[in-house]
Amino acid sequence: MLSLFTVLTFLVVATVLALILLLAGGAWRGNIIRGRLEAIEKGTSYGKATLNVGLIRDELLSTIPLLNRFLLRWAWSARLRNFIAQAGLRVRPGKLVLMCAVLGALTLEIVQVLYGNLLLSAVLAIPAALSPVGYVALKRLRRLRAFEREFPEVIDLLSRSVRAGHSFTTGLEIVATDLPEPVAGEFRATFDEQRFGLPLRDVLLNLSTRVPLIDVRLFVVALLVQKETGGNLAEILNNLSHVIRERFRIAGEVRVRTAQGRLTAAILIALPLAMLALLRVINPDYVKVLFVDRWGQYMLAMAAGLQVIGAALLWWIVRIKV
Repeated sequence: MLSLFTVLTFLVVATVLALILLLAGGAWRGNIIRGRLEAIEKGTSYGKATLNVGLIRDELLSTIPLLNRFLLRWAWSARLRNFIAQAGLRVRPGKLVLMCAVLGALTLEIVQVLYGNLLLSAVLAIPAALSPVGYVALKRLRRLRAFEREFPEVIDLLSRSVRAGHSFTTGLEIVATDLPEPVAGEFRATFDEQRFGLPLRDVLLNLSTRVPLIDVRLFVVALLVQKETGGNLAEILNNLSHVIRERFRIAGEVRVRTAQGRLTAAILIALPLAMLALLRVINPDYVKVLFVDRWGQYMLAMAAGLQVIGAALLWWIVRIKV
């Protein structure tokens, strides 16, 4: 009864605090909306009816004023915002930080109430708190891989556009129109930045920041060198496309040759968890001591930590960059 009362008290307090923070951020959010509407009215009053509001960069890290001021003091907040943007998610860094804090605190409280072990609670609360960041990292990885697969088509389309007599800026617009996401969205932002007066060098550097891939960096460097020294842009793009496709071919061969190592790593990582679950079903009393006894809980926590370290080492060994 006491444990249930403790959990309910924690949930009520957390809900009340969340409501207070959301209500406190309402006035701040209203000022943001009012400022954006005024910016749109000013833009259209000068005859710019095609103003892209997406170019107005939102520097707000959180709709909660106190949390926003706290995040603005730290340099990693900008890196976290770029990290979220590279995943293609429209989530503010402050919201992600709050989600991590709430999940970590909730897991810590629940495990502490159920088992009464602070060390075990801390060991389980850390991965729970980092799970939103892991989700963002997974979305970012998938989005960058999708961009990488489509990028040779981007270069080929730009090369054909230049050979047909179009300007490089027009080629960017064609890429933003004809190719699928996420390529279209990134090059649409690049085209809009260039159209609204940003120098080409800054536009390309912004693209390499938004899409941190080695292929994009090669693309940007090639264009900047061609802009400074001159040369046949279509031929440069064709050569770059050939280099990128060859890199893909070599990377495919590397994945084939390391398939056995990756399979072995997956088996070694999953085997302890599978055996623990199997023994828990076949003979629960045999492994019950690990969950009830304090030293058994310490052993589980240590085993989980060693499992994470071993998985990281195996992943580092079988991961070969091309």
